[in-house]
Amino acid sequence: MAHELLKGKRGIITGALNDQSIAWKVAEEAHAEGAAFVLTNAPVAMRMGEIKKLADATGAEVVPADATNDTDLDALFALAQEKLGGRIDFILHSIGMSPNVRKGRPYDDLNYDWYKQTLDVSAMSLHRMLQAARRSDALAEGGSILALTYIAAQRVFPDYGDMADAKALLESITRSWGYRLGRERRVRVNTVSQSPTITTAGSGIKGFDGFFGFAEAMSPLGNAPAVDCARYCIALFSDLTRYVTMQNLYHDGGFSTTGVTPEVMAKFTG
Repeated sequence: MAHELLKGKRGIITGALNDQSIAWKVAEEAHAEGAAFVLTNAPVAMRMGEIKKLADATGAEVVPADATNDTDLDALFALAQEKLGGRIDFILHSIGMSPNVRKGRPYDDLNYDWYKQTLDVSAMSLHRMLQAARRSDALAEGGSILALTYIAAQRVFPDYGDMADAKALLESITRSWGYRLGRERRVRVNTVSQSPTITTAGSGIKGFDGFFGFAEAMSPLGNAPAVDCARYCIALFSDLTRYVTMQNLYHDGGFSTTGVTPEVMAKFTG
């Protein structure tokens, strides 16, 4: 049931690849709540995905942009404001990629050129986006920016590889920009740390099925589905959360604060 929480708001949603994507769900929920937005992704990702289908369903424009390219980002913010008719109220950063993880390189044997690419695509891209937005004066007063992260930024998950470093950097960038944009324009910047989610990106991690099952058994509410993460994002984009900023917000069914559960203990007791 929609409540028009984003009525009249304008946004940019990155990273929608297919209907498994959290970004895809965010776009659907934002549309239902009255927002207008542009969808963007790198040209190579757009060729792999189904973004036009989402654009048709939500009435959104698609603006291709490589989030590691400053010229592309300047064009993205200029075109988004032109197409939407004003400054941007919300941004979803849902961008992450690790060549090392994809190609099975363990953390203690990284290819450093790939490592730099992981950090640039998965974390520095947020800094680049916000610097471009500020440079072009594209952010509306009281806006909200979210980036999707994971608890591997705080705890060791060996198979998550160098993506853990990228998420830690992403969260630091969020805090630093949150301070600056909050003082300048009351713009909030937060990260949402989501449960393991069955997406194209998540499923590419070694041992994901076991990982997903472990989190399910550890979380008192179970793993949070992608659509519920999207609804949480909508609440954080809305005016109901105007004083929430510079936070890493867990949306994980309680996993982050659960020490042990009977289901997990049962595997180690007779």
